[in-house]
Amino acid sequence: MVSNISRGTPRIQVFRPTYEEFKDFTKYVEYMESKGAHKAGLAKVIPPPEWIPRKKGYDLDDLDLTIPAPICQVVTGKQGLYQQINIQKKSMTVKEYSKLANSERYNTPRHFDYEDLERKYWKNITYVAPIYGADVSGSLTDPDVKEWNINHLGTILDYVNKDYGISIDGVNTAYLYFGMWKTTFAWHTEDMDLYSINYLHFGAPKTWYAIPPEHGRRLERLASGFFPSSYQSCQAFLRHKMSLISPQILKQYSIPCNKITQEAGEIMITFPYGYHAGFNHGFNCAESTNFAAPRWVEYGKRATQCTCSKDMVKISMDTFVKRFQPERYELWLRGEDIGPHPEDPKQTAAPMPSQMDLLCSNSQLPQSYLNAAPKNKRHTIHKKKNIMATNPDVDMEELVNRPDIPPDVKKVLQDLELEEVDDQPDEQQLEVLEDIWLKAGEMDVNEASVFDDGYNRKKSRKRKKKKY
Repeated sequence: MVSNISRGTPRIQVFRPTYEEFKDFTKYVEYMESKGAHKAGLAKVIPPPEWIPRKKGYDLDDLDLTIPAPICQVVTGKQGLYQQINIQKKSMTVKEYSKLANSERYNTPRHFDYEDLERKYWKNITYVAPIYGADVSGSLTDPDVKEWNINHLGTILDYVNKDYGISIDGVNTAYLYFGMWKTTFAWHTEDMDLYSINYLHFGAPKTWYAIPPEHGRRLERLASGFFPSSYQSCQAFLRHKMSLISPQILKQYSIPCNKITQEAGEIMITFPYGYHAGFNHGFNCAESTNFAAPRWVEYGKRATQCTCSKDMVKISMDTFVKRFQPERYELWLRGEDIGPHPEDPKQTAAPMPSQMDLLCSNSQLPQSYLNAAPKNKRHTIHKKKNIMATNPDVDMEELVNRPDIPPDVKKVLQDLELEEVDDQPDEQQLEVLEDIWLKAGEMDVNEASVFDDGYNRKKSRKRKKKKY
């Protein structure tokens, strides 16, 4: 399924390279851009039949992989506007995950075609929170694969490791994503507005939505209006990957939105500042990473940064400006590099580098920086303290009254009971938190301190005193 809403909208292109054309990754991406593929923000590549990324195939008994931190995706909202909350679950093997994905509770509903399944996705997005096996560090591609090896693409992003000695999981190394029906990636651009590549190794398809980069600022303005509290807390809140806006809403506001479905064995390329979102049709496995090209440098230099989380990925642009924009390097250092964002005509100064950005060689980096916990590209994990901070636009009333409460463990609530008194949420916040844990299956309904008495009235149970 490929669609675009008007003749004037850049169309998602599909490329079918020969094996000879496929051999040089960087050269082929340049060719795709020469055909205008980047204008849609997303493109599909169907690899030549000679390319076999994994000779052994995908027998789950042979994979021997563990998903260390699956996330339960609780979605709240209505009428095409939603917020997604990620609750971390216990680790499980891929084989265990596949059984869960194909169970009666989580399996793909019967459908006529992709359009029918898409309607079912948006109709049921807030029901039965799926489990996403996201952000698993590793690769299923054979190490000796030279062409389009996601773990070794050989692009200019390698300078991050070469010049800084820094490895960022999922950014300049590969990540695996194990999906099931309705698992979702919310609207976002890549960290630092980089390129990305996504190969669907096996399993059910994945539907993608994409906004042409030239309309990215319009999407940001629309989202800030729909989620004002999130915007006030962090102007780059879309980087949290929590906000969902349906294509129907985008159409109402005349924001172009393409869609395409990726099948097993196909590759998707996202381009700098290309907002994208999507969902999985059922159990599958994709491999992904970021990459860069010289055209990206200006995007990276002017990329907005999340200000509310220490865990967000930020890459120093120093080595890239030095190498690819040497004539502007001194101006950039002084904060006098005036010009437009590639997708926004306004003339502004590119953000100055921080002191840490300027320490380019490993020997110059302070030991405290080298010893710091490594950054990872991963979904925001919501814990008891940060849900209301990172999701201020959550519809509390809607969350509280949702009926889908699966039975499961109550570990998160037990952790909450051990918090210091000063850190405990007030009753309204506690009600929302407990409802989220219930929907994620992290506590039993009988353990909730606030409950519905059956007459649409809320009653409070007495909370146990803490034992030390």
